[in-house]
Amino acid sequence: MTRRLLSIAFPFVDAAVPDEVDRAPDDALQMDEETFRGFYSRTATMLWAYLTRATGDPSAADDLLQETYYRFLRARVDFENDAHRRRYIFRIATNLVNDRYRRPRVEQTPLPDDGEIEANGNLAAETVQRTDLQRAMALLKPRERAMLWLAYGQGSTHEEIAGTLGLRTGSIKPMLFRARKKLAQILTGLGIGN
Repeated sequence: MTRRLLSIAFPFVDAAVPDEVDRAPDDALQMDEETFRGFYSRTATMLWAYLTRATGDPSAADDLLQETYYRFLRARVDFENDAHRRRYIFRIATNLVNDRYRRPRVEQTPLPDDGEIEANGNLAAETVQRTDLQRAMALLKPRERAMLWLAYGQGSTHEEIAGTLGLRTGSIKPMLFRARKKLAQILTGLGIGN
């Protein structure tokens, strides 16, 4: 059991983990495998969606998701309950997203299209709206994107958003208002929010 957690938390460690590690107490990683699996199944989908929205890149979200759980497992934090774990893991993810935007970007070349995708009118219109919204969200600051996604994509309360982003609860309402207003201005500027 501990051997499997170690391979998840420390993938660079040789597969031949000594037997004395198997006998080490599980509290070294703060949770046993069954608890971690349950927590992962409850949080991974919404965390990946959050990371995808925050970065605008599903492959970057995959990498950040793995790094988030890696850092979560290595953290020496005593969690009060599952909600505390959830806030903590979203905070780790938010910090990783912010770090990603602080680093210099490497220009990526787009992959060539293999062909056209057929779509009916509704799917095409929805795709255009989604693309416009993604374009507008990309023009927001990372914290603004995170706040909007947590509030409207995840349905988080102001307290949960404050805990995730490391802000005071009282500052969330005006910051959300400004982020919504800025997004509306961007959409109007792009000719979308008429």
